[in-house]
Amino acid sequence: MFLWLVIVLTISVSVSSHEHKLNWVVPPANSSESFNDWASNKRFQVRDIIQFKYRKDSVMQVTKGSYKQCNSSHPRFYSNTGKTRFMFDHSVPYYFISGTSGHCEKGQKMIVEVISLDQTTTSSAPPAALAVLLCLFSLSLSFVA
Repeated sequence: MFLWLVIVLTISVSVSSHEHKLNWVVPPANSSESFNDWASNKRFQVRDIIQFKYRKDSVMQVTKGSYKQCNSSHPRFYSNTGKTRFMFDHSVPYYFISGTSGHCEKGQKMIVEVISLDQTTTSSAPPAALAVLLCLFSLSLSFVA
């Protein structure tokens, strides 16, 4: 009985995260692609990680207003390590800018939309498989009782 309970609980709460890698540099002046284009082509979920790679720069998570104005004076998060890992812990939009003067104005900024786990269409356990396991669990309980 305990084994079935462990299997059911493991499957129902098991959620994998993904790590997304990004070269965090000032986009070339003639580039038609932006960081927002890159982010919009991904499905970011709670617990996913984005890894910013850069040199002689920084990455900041800021408010929507600071993002729009390229204002780096009050970041919610700041790092200048060259290889920054940032984990998404809520299903909200995240706003990132470069902390290096002039870089944000040149397009080094990005909005990442993070969806909640219950909004995803894929999961670690398909609903049918979970239903089968729950049936087997109830059946095993009836044999024990």
